[in-house]
Amino acid sequence: MAALKRVQQWATFARVWHIFDASWQNPFESAQVLKKYLMGLYKPIYHPMNECGDHVIVINSADIALPGDEWVKRVYFHHTGYPGGASWTLAWDLHKKDPTLVLKKAVYNSMDGNLQRRYTMERLHIFPDSKVPGALMKNVSNQIRQIRPMPKRLDEYTEKEVKEFPKIIDLPKDYILR
Repeated sequence: MAALKRVQQWATFARVWHIFDASWQNPFESAQVLKKYLMGLYKPIYHPMNECGDHVIVINSADIALPGDEWVKRVYFHHTGYPGGASWTLAWDLHKKDPTLVLKKAVYNSMDGNLQRRYTMERLHIFPDSKVPGALMKNVSNQIRQIRPMPKRLDEYTEKEVKEFPKIIDLPKDYILR
């Protein structure tokens, strides 16, 4: 086997480590992107019964953004297995208890029909902030692009950018704000 083909084959079968920043991202749209890497859907050797997916590290899961009023309307069901053990938890309450669970459940539900999703989820590493253990960060070789660009906060603009921003209206000098 030629050296080039050997490297190409190694790259095809290797498990790559990806990192994804979940700040200001919709977890349900992000889950579709993360699923592609966790299951290995982008690899030429993909087969539903072949476990060829990669590892994905998700940072800043505490800063996810649900669309509209999903924080107060989305409900998560849990059952303990005992009689009367059913409970429904609102998204904001679940996120307050554990900031990684909403994204984790979104990724898990996006892989519906995958017979190996329990094992696939073991390759998903979610962190509520940007503090990732160094042992994991040494493995990262790819960054997954965010779906939406993260907006800039007002305090992040420089004084020069604020002055150069075009004005919609110039108020007269004798105008009084109430």
